[in-house]
Amino acid sequence: MMFAARSTLRTTLSKRAFSSTAANASKVAVLGAAGGIGQPLSLLLKLNKNVTDLSLYDLKGTPGVAADISHVDTNSVVKGYTPDQGIENALKGAEIVVIPAGVPRKPGMTRDDLFNTNASIVRDLAKSVADNCPKAMVCVISNPVNSTVPIVAEVFKSKGVYDPKRLFGVTTLDVLRASRFISEVQGTDPTQEPVTVVGGHSGVTIVPLLSQSNHPGISGETRDALVNRIQFGGDEVVRAKDGTGSATLSMAQAGARFAGSLLKALKGESVVEPSFVDSPLFKSEGIEFFSSKVTLGPSGAEKIHELGQLNDYEQKLIEACKTDLVKNIKKGKDFVAQNP
Repeated sequence: MMFAARSTLRTTLSKRAFSSTAANASKVAVLGAAGGIGQPLSLLLKLNKNVTDLSLYDLKGTPGVAADISHVDTNSVVKGYTPDQGIENALKGAEIVVIPAGVPRKPGMTRDDLFNTNASIVRDLAKSVADNCPKAMVCVISNPVNSTVPIVAEVFKSKGVYDPKRLFGVTTLDVLRASRFISEVQGTDPTQEPVTVVGGHSGVTIVPLLSQSNHPGISGETRDALVNRIQFGGDEVVRAKDGTGSATLSMAQAGARFAGSLLKALKGESVVEPSFVDSPLFKSEGIEFFSSKVTLGPSGAEKIHELGQLNDYEQKLIEACKTDLVKNIKKGKDFVAQNP
């Protein structure tokens, strides 16, 4: 009788544990997982304790990437998919979809030069997401983000599943760079140097608000050089890689950080991260998407923060940013209209 009671207790506890695990299960799908960003991003997500199911998709090579990453000793299942295994299987049940798919920048290329190729890739992937997991949080890394996020939005609208709270352009790398670069100027710990970066994710659309950092007094040539480096930091990597690629490892960390914040938000934790989202901040000026601090929660973007007090220098940066954003967003929307 004692053995039977203990056996029943173990069974009951086991069922409770299984139910708890199932309730907390989080499936993350990475589209473009075999690429330069996708592989390190997938590894970082495998290390995240909140990921229980990691689904990797790419045109080729994904089963090998999945097999490799699956040996990492964290409590999650990894599966790799190619078109033969079906993107629908990769996406089914996904709560978060991260899209790093696309071609990288080469020397002399701007993010806009990537547009035609990456726009087609993102459009087609967005269709699959809309068809298979329309309620997922979608994180777009594929450049140019200022245009690819509107592409995803237009595809979702055409399929009647657009939820502006669930679509995010990942601009986190600009924030990482800002923290790192300002720490180099000040000789401080970059993990203790929060810098708000707003606008977009390309050149002059990247606006670091140094007046709201720990060092509001930075001015003159030091400030100008720092802002320029934050805006065009990606060029350093393109040049250093001598034509063989662009920022992949740092972008993977940025993507993993943002996806990790979304995973926390899905579990009820309130997290604030910057992101390029459908925003009311400048919509009256025809700018439908804008990056600013966003409070993340179970439903996605639960609050979009105002920019706060800006100095005259930052106001000028914002004006230059808005001019480019109008063009970038229109480019994405026009692409879908002309190439549905």
